[in-house]
Amino acid sequence: MSSLDDVYCKFGEVSEAAQLLETALGNILLTVGAIDADLLENKDPEKAATLFKSINRDTLGQLLKRLHKSVDSAANIESVLTTALSERNRLAHSFYRQHNFRRNSDVGCDIMLNDLNAIHEVIITALKAVHILSGVDLDGLLPVQALPTAHVEI
Repeated sequence: MSSLDDVYCKFGEVSEAAQLLETALGNILLTVGAIDADLLENKDPEKAATLFKSINRDTLGQLLKRLHKSVDSAANIESVLTTALSERNRLAHSFYRQHNFRRNSDVGCDIMLNDLNAIHEVIITALKAVHILSGVDLDGLLPVQALPTAHVEI
């Protein structure tokens, strides 16, 4: 049996995965934008800051639209990304409303946790697909011996 604490914990994990997806999309768009603006060869901090700010303020849906305009190979994963966007929006905007009083019972929490696991799987699948666009196969990476523990300024 699951508890409400289990639901809250999983909700946080799924939210993190959604933010990682947004970050991965933003990184691709930053790379493409920097190449298009010739920022790799000709440094222009103001132009780079403008590019970063324009990408950083976009929602996941806006990032996906920009990706499809900028990266031809993104068409191969469009359905995966569209599904992830839909599930992420449901998570952020209506998950608790859809489940309402289920939160008050162990059986209800089980149902909520199963739903969160399904949403997580959709978002992780999209994240892996976006990383493949960047040339990184998350499933093929070797295990990391020691993960960083300190905050890294972005």
